[in-house]
Amino acid sequence: MKITLCGGGSWGTAIARLLSNKGHELNFYIRNKEVIEDIRKNKENTKYLPGAKFEKEINLTNNLDSVLEDIDVFIIAVPTSSIREVLTSIKDKISKDVIIVNLSKGIEVESLDRISEISSEILKDNPFVALSGPSHAEEVGRDIPTTLVASSENLKVAQTIQHEFSTPIFRIYTNPDLVGVEMGGALKNIIALAAGMNDGLAYGDNSKAALMTRGIYEMSKLGISLGANPHTFNGLSGIGDLIVTCTSMHSRNRRAGILIGEGKSMEEACNEVGQVVEGVKTVKSAYKLAKLKNIEMPITNALYKVLYEGYDPNKAVYELMTRENKDEIEQIFFE
Repeated sequence: MKITLCGGGSWGTAIARLLSNKGHELNFYIRNKEVIEDIRKNKENTKYLPGAKFEKEINLTNNLDSVLEDIDVFIIAVPTSSIREVLTSIKDKISKDVIIVNLSKGIEVESLDRISEISSEILKDNPFVALSGPSHAEEVGRDIPTTLVASSENLKVAQTIQHEFSTPIFRIYTNPDLVGVEMGGALKNIIALAAGMNDGLAYGDNSKAALMTRGIYEMSKLGISLGANPHTFNGLSGIGDLIVTCTSMHSRNRRAGILIGEGKSMEEACNEVGQVVEGVKTVKSAYKLAKLKNIEMPITNALYKVLYEGYDPNKAVYELMTRENKDEIEQIFFE
């Protein structure tokens, strides 16, 4: 296939390398000229994904308009806050048959739209696929076996991406529940921030296990209120992504949470991580969505207070632990 990938961070680079090495004709758009020259010279992105060598030649460019003609797939690998701008910039420049594949995981703060909703608003005729699941770029770049899920409202399109992107070390399942897959991928970053704070505060495995377990429950409650299939949250884009993001030092969200737990501000933590920490903005989006849908999300609420109201993390944990006693499973799950 002829593919254009937009975004030269670690995850975009890992997917560009994988697809190029598989034999697809790849155009790799990167805004930063220094990163382009680095890849040309070293056959790897030494800034964002060191050690992951490109085995085949790819077309590197910082001119997006030059790599939109006659493509089959357009891949978005930029922060959620930049997606509307990118999709608007390619409107009327690509065929309606071009498949939009999104690698990012977030909810737009201003509109509270999922990325598929942004895409359908701007590129209403183009099929859309979300690619999500437990997938650190650092491991995909080292050819460590990884399994993801491709989700689309059009099963045939999801199956096309499944076939064209899969390799012996990169297995893809399909799932028609686009709402659930997108919400799982976005909301798990909130729980990863909390898990990092747990570590930064020097709490233990008991508290992290509780956070992850109640976290997946909290994620599913909001997702179900938006129409998601509850079973999706037990899959790769739900609990699978949650596990890997809450337990690995590859996770930007967990690393940022650790720094905040150790006493650094949100801004200091994000600067030290050095790449976009999607969970920080997703906390705000989910907080607003939960209010709109009247869904109780205590972990999200606690993080919102810590990140945006300067609340002490220790106090936030104490308040979580001393909430009114209740049943583990709420009635809403049986209705």
